Amino acid sequence: MIDIQAIGPDDWKSWSRLRLAALEEAPFAFGSQLADWIDAPEERWRERLSAPGAYQVIASIDGTPTGMAGGFPDDDHAELVSMWVAPAGRGKGVGNALMTAIEDWARSIGATVLKLSVVPGNDPAHDLYLRHGYVDTDEPGDLMPDGVRREIVMQKAL
Repeated sequence: MIDIQAIGPDDWKSWSRLRLAALEEAPFAFGSQLADWIDAPEERWRERLSAPGAYQVIASIDGTPTGMAGGFPDDDHAELVSMWVAPAGRGKGVGNALMTAIEDWARSIGATVLKLSVVPGNDPAHDLYLRHGYVDTDEPGDLMPDGVRREIVMQKAL
């Protein structure tokens, strides 16, 4: 059974373990790098989980954390960020559960559009987003750490 738990600054240890695992296992998928966070002090982790209006969740299977995602309000939309599913949770519905949690949150704050970014070549994530009704946009995404590739921006009307 998949359990989704909303988290805050006091859950920084659980979230930091997942975030570091994500950055180590899939460095190509994030704008941040492991070196950016590996020695981060507690205050930085807490601050990341204290962003005004943000919604952060951890997914667990049978009590074992297996994924995470975050939602942030923006001017005219909401944004899904930092989504990752551990290898042990892949193919078990964790990604779907995380997507649903963030989409429900976005609707609850009155967002009518949810945006996200995905790295070109991250086909499993891109396919998940397509299955959830997201479409590619022509909006230029952020540069990746290599300074060459740009993220693909996708969005979904809520």
